[in-house]
Amino acid sequence: MSLDFKDDFFNDETFYGDFTFRNSPRAIRRFPFPFDRDDYMYSVNMEPHVPGRPGSVFEHTFDVDEHYVSEMRDRERVLKQDPLRCQSLPHMTLAGWDLLELIMESFARDYPQWFSLTKNGNHWHWINRPLNIDQKFTFLDESTLPYGPMEYITRQAQGDFTLQDQRDGTLWVEAGMVTTQADWSLDFDIGMSFHEWHAPVPMAHETGVFDRALKFLLNLKHGAPVRRFNWTMTVDPLLDTSPENYHKWGHTKATLTPENIGRRQHLRVELQTLFRLPRSNAIAFPIRCYLCAFQDIVTQPKWGRRLHRVVRDLPDALATYKGFIRNRPLMVEYLSQFDDGAPTSPGWWPED
Repeated sequence: MSLDFKDDFFNDETFYGDFTFRNSPRAIRRFPFPFDRDDYMYSVNMEPHVPGRPGSVFEHTFDVDEHYVSEMRDRERVLKQDPLRCQSLPHMTLAGWDLLELIMESFARDYPQWFSLTKNGNHWHWINRPLNIDQKFTFLDESTLPYGPMEYITRQAQGDFTLQDQRDGTLWVEAGMVTTQADWSLDFDIGMSFHEWHAPVPMAHETGVFDRALKFLLNLKHGAPVRRFNWTMTVDPLLDTSPENYHKWGHTKATLTPENIGRRQHLRVELQTLFRLPRSNAIAFPIRCYLCAFQDIVTQPKWGRRLHRVVRDLPDALATYKGFIRNRPLMVEYLSQFDDGAPTSPGWWPED
């Protein structure tokens, strides 16, 4: 990947090794804090994916932020180490073209300073200035791209992506680009049905959350995408918390101390969106990962108070599933100093 393009908007940072990742003050304030109240229970929490508050992560169909170039560099690194992080079963190629069209059109419309797409029938010309890509190709002709359509475009888009085929009354995850996941494996899950894929989630099955979610998604319409939040915890700003690499990062959970927890413990939030695709009738499931250190979260007083209460009161089963039951006492102790007991306002936005 060439890095000749220069734009001070984009950070030059790493998500492994020396971990030079940092959020600017602007990135902290636009962080998608996932808690709209002082407690948390797993839920579907779907809402229409429509343009949101200017400057927020909801402003555009896909969010391109200051971490874009470095995240794409990290994706390239992970794929070189493990090409199976990107897989597509043969019958999902058309869905890959659908996804390519969706991302290219969205990027070119929402970020014309960085991306452009010109069409002359099926002859397309794509320019990605931050990654120094200038590609002419024939839409629906794989031979005119260096990779399959899904892989080609998801090497240029932040977050993970899966493509779900719909048949037999359920959804099947049968293609994906997954290099920034929260401890799950595309190689393990590919070919699974919706309920098989979500089987590890505690408490939600008994309450019928996934039955309701599946019913909703089977009726998802083209042109009416939806979104939801998910979250977990990560020690250090590591994007690739995959099971395949657990031996590299799992031990870090035992290295937190009262002195380093503010800097090293990160809240990891997924902005999950779902799109019905027009030609294939598949569902695209982008999973965009955002990381924010505890010491940055507490710069927003409302978030500091609320995160303390959520972490303190979360049921043990969910704290275990979210990966922080071991360090919860340490987290609660650190966060408690930022909770003065004052009430918090509804919703997840920081207080102005």
